[in-house]
Amino acid sequence: MPQRLTYLLGRARRLNPANLLGFARAISRSSRRPRLFVVIDMLWCSVVYETAFQDYFDWDFHTLTRRERRTYMTHPKSNHLVERFNRREFRHTFRDKIEFNTAFAPYVGRAWLDVRESSADELRTFAERHGRIMAKVPDSLSGHGIRSHRADEIADWPAFRDALIAGRQFLVEEFIAQHPAMASLNPSSVNSLRMITFCEDGHTTLLAAVLKIGNGGDVDNFSANGMYTMLDADGVAHYPAFDAAGGTFAVHPLSGTSIVGFRVPLYAQVRALLDQVAPVVPEMPYIGWDVAIGPGHPMLIEGNPNSGVYQLKPSLSGVRTGLLPVYRAAMHF
Repeated sequence: MPQRLTYLLGRARRLNPANLLGFARAISRSSRRPRLFVVIDMLWCSVVYETAFQDYFDWDFHTLTRRERRTYMTHPKSNHLVERFNRREFRHTFRDKIEFNTAFAPYVGRAWLDVRESSADELRTFAERHGRIMAKVPDSLSGHGIRSHRADEIADWPAFRDALIAGRQFLVEEFIAQHPAMASLNPSSVNSLRMITFCEDGHTTLLAAVLKIGNGGDVDNFSANGMYTMLDADGVAHYPAFDAAGGTFAVHPLSGTSIVGFRVPLYAQVRALLDQVAPVVPEMPYIGWDVAIGPGHPMLIEGNPNSGVYQLKPSLSGVRTGLLPVYRAAMHF
């Protein structure tokens, strides 16, 4: 069955009317367009341009012309590229955070342990050495199953270990000490970069550079109330960030730090790191790397074989062209 037909049938089976109507209601309210018109256009775009409903909402598709819409990368398009380029038998290295830390040990820049292979005493020694730790479900996505803990708040270490195992939080890492400039955005989370690359014949192309920022929680993920904005070639954010609910932020609402004009520290080192890590698993050329900026150097958090899609929001930036031409030029599709 042709890939596009398979995609359309899958979308039809997974159609969530409540999700569709929720986005349409919000767009109708802000744009004063009839809700029925928005619903019809969202369905039309899902077929013609392969947009997810969140894509339509995030990138103001209701304001774009047909020519402009054709320039946007979308999540379904990205998923097609994952299937084409990233070989299934190698994806486990990226989908399991413990495997990833092992394979990319020179680049993760932090201590970690597998709770299943550690005693309660070893876990306690590790946590007390680092003070604050992150417990993670190794195969989780979008920040789910990730929580921070402070060693001085844990009284019963055997019970704590049992609770981690019961919750499948098998991976425990030292909390990343981030660069003061990055911490100034939102101190409760590590504010990371999503750097999407395509590596062919040892040559790495940066497709998208993203600044991800938390908003009071433990993680900076878009699906967990975090926000993002895009970076230029020098690691500077020129436009406000936005979140999944449509909130927009030129200044961080909790820290008061300006997002517009923010310059990521050590950005040249980040670019150099990508050139080192992108060729490590050549069978996985299309990866979204999460990179933290430590006080003296960048470090890998994880690599995502489903990289996600990030682009400027037209209503915030005035930019009405997406990144699909950039992807096509690099990946030759």
